[in-house]
Amino acid sequence: MPQLRITEIFLSLQGEGRSTGCPTVFVRLTGCPLRCGYCDTRYAFSGGEWQTLDRIMQQVERHRTELVCVTGGEPLAQPGCMALLTALCDAGYRVSLETSGARDISGVDARVVRVMDLKTPGSGETEKNLMSNLDCLTPDDQVKFVITDRTDYEWSRQLLQDHCLAEKCEVLFSPAQQEQDAAQLAEWMLEDRLNARFQLQLHKLLWGDQPGR
Repeated sequence: MPQLRITEIFLSLQGEGRSTGCPTVFVRLTGCPLRCGYCDTRYAFSGGEWQTLDRIMQQVERHRTELVCVTGGEPLAQPGCMALLTALCDAGYRVSLETSGARDISGVDARVVRVMDLKTPGSGETEKNLMSNLDCLTPDDQVKFVITDRTDYEWSRQLLQDHCLAEKCEVLFSPAQQEQDAAQLAEWMLEDRLNARFQLQLHKLLWGDQPGR
């Protein structure tokens, strides 16, 4: 039976994307091969506790909600992540995966909503983007750009256009906390009539940077 290293499993409101505001169980896996400058979950880089799939499923079930988000760190860095995603789907949960886009998403269970964070120049990790992932996207998936400045915005806008991303899936633009003024990003998107959704991190507005929120 596969084991996964888990940083935390907790109930909160989904703060981003299509299910914003909905009660969701988050399964945060430990470890990440990237070191983005704006990362807000550095505590998940190391530590954690090895847990069996059965134990993880029991903890998720205890929270009694239909939405489950597998996140990190970078969850796909752990080989057992694929088995976890399939087990959650088989159990009847509506499952989403938050991934950096630096790992191949083609093998992810087709029932999972893949939320892929394409790394902008401001992250310092642009070269880690696995661009072949863009060919795997479906209308159920979402692509997120975290914007730190105007350079990030222009880079993201160009990528959106060059790859016709809005025709493949939902596209999200989010201001990096404490780096990009949210209202300014909204104005840029309005000026360009950008075919993307502006979003703020609801959980950060409610609870700040508390782990487990």
